[in-house]
Amino acid sequence: MSSWTIVTGVIGSDTHIVGNRIIAIALEQAGFRVVSLGALTPAEEFIKAAVETAADAILVSSLYGQGELDCRGFRDMCIEAGLNDILLYVGGNLVVGKHDWSSVERQFLEMGFNRAYPPGTKPSDFIPQLVQDLETRDKLLGRD
Repeated sequence: MSSWTIVTGVIGSDTHIVGNRIIAIALEQAGFRVVSLGALTPAEEFIKAAVETAADAILVSSLYGQGELDCRGFRDMCIEAGLNDILLYVGGNLVVGKHDWSSVERQFLEMGFNRAYPPGTKPSDFIPQLVQDLETRDKLLGRD
């Protein structure tokens, strides 16, 4: 594996930090360099950290149901900052109320996220996909 850098954090006014810490530990154990921003992180801080560290991916967590609002325009902000090829993952309780997960996932993919994961997703469920996505991206960009 390359020494990929991943920025993680809990977006917006969300204070749920335990899951984000578990994700950071699992990523570190899988060989990633992790920049963990913690809770209550504005979208702009994710992007600033990704630029400063030349990150390969940003993993956004949200459990308080406002991810839909907090993540609006996220991909556009990345592109404006020169992060055209960064992978964007989002997960957690992303919307208020009960919704069919496939419609929530579709909404976030349409917002420019590469992957969206439901509440209760374990690191072992998404880390292999992250590795595969990063390897695919690197091949497409000639970074073998």
